[in-house]
Amino acid sequence: MVIHVVRPGESLSSVAREYGVPLSQLAVDNGLQNDPRLVVGQALVVQFPQQVHTVQPGESLSSIARQYGMSLRQLYRNNPILGGGPVLYPGQTLVISYEGATEGVLSVNGYAYPFIDKDLLQSTVPYLTFLTPFTYGFTPDGTLVDLDDGVLIAMAKAGGAAPLMHLSTLTGEGGFSNELAHLALTQPAVQDTLVDNLEAMLVQKGYRGLDVDFEYVYAEDAGAYAAFLGRLTERLNPLGYPVIAALAPKIAADQPGTLYEGHDFAAIGAAVNQVLLMTYEWGYTYGPPMAVAPLPNVRQVVEYALSVIPASKIWLGVPLYGYDWPLPFVQGRTKAQSISPQEAVARAVRYGVDIQYSEQAQAPWYRYTDGYGITHEVWFEDARSIQAKLALIPEYGLYGVGYWNLMRPFPQNWRVLNALYRIRTV
Repeated sequence: MVIHVVRPGESLSSVAREYGVPLSQLAVDNGLQNDPRLVVGQALVVQFPQQVHTVQPGESLSSIARQYGMSLRQLYRNNPILGGGPVLYPGQTLVISYEGATEGVLSVNGYAYPFIDKDLLQSTVPYLTFLTPFTYGFTPDGTLVDLDDGVLIAMAKAGGAAPLMHLSTLTGEGGFSNELAHLALTQPAVQDTLVDNLEAMLVQKGYRGLDVDFEYVYAEDAGAYAAFLGRLTERLNPLGYPVIAALAPKIAADQPGTLYEGHDFAAIGAAVNQVLLMTYEWGYTYGPPMAVAPLPNVRQVVEYALSVIPASKIWLGVPLYGYDWPLPFVQGRTKAQSISPQEAVARAVRYGVDIQYSEQAQAPWYRYTDGYGITHEVWFEDARSIQAKLALIPEYGLYGVGYWNLMRPFPQNWRVLNALYRIRTV
């Protein structure tokens, strides 16, 4: 795999000819089937098939996978044109392998709301070790707020991924409640009810583990939160359920701020089986324009986490989205629009602007002026920024990657992931 950065005068066809790859493959790998237009500075994933197979009458994907001694999931990953579905036709060319060695094995978790486009999810599941439907809440008495997750659980299992249950303090108003967390952490009756309900729901729904995400925990509840997570681990591990905790992007134990003070990295790391570092949202809806996950910032969080948590327990959080800010930015007034990387590139094409790349942040960005004369600044992810983030996993010996979230298409991410790593199945 190489990542090609579009130069002036290039087209999708000319890039395909330059590398000697099929135009159709280049279009699918980069999500350009419907609009092949390019813009200067755009990153393209170019893959080189090493071994291919021509489908014969009567063959199935399962029979082809068996013939080459590979998993059905890997066959899907190598052939995104299939969309994770079983339909084949005689004469179709399938990629069995690509040139280049992988850099190792990792686990992959992806978060999705129940209303995710099901075709998008089906095409994504082969790349996942775990699928995490978002989110179960709970009431002040410890009763779980149910989630319409049946379809997602079924699709995860059908595609060979394990479903993870997600518990958070998110309320119906859309924010994380520190008061709700306080009740669960300090009121024994509430906690007892919550723990019992969690175990029952894990069994009832066929989940394979629990992911806990309490954000903005009061500083005075930090110890109680770690103790609660330890209790869940002791209760659920003997039943075969690992416990994972999401951690705010801290860079020091005493980092001030309500997002950070309730998360004691060392205590939580000792209490649970694994942690997810939420290494994103430096650029966010109400903040000034900047990269969502600047690489130096991500490194800082990872290196602090490694000082108190074993690398084998750590998932790296990676964003699959970007933001479009209207300018000038005014704190308290400006609101950025969350967009997919695909839409970010489409806007650059629509407004005829070149895409820039910040070597410091390791992220693409550009500015454009809309039809109303308003200037915008856009930061997003592309193949280059994803490769830079994924490279941290073998560099630091981390366990895997957790994607927030799967709701928007970003085919380049999955091509880069598949080119670099073998993906665990549990």
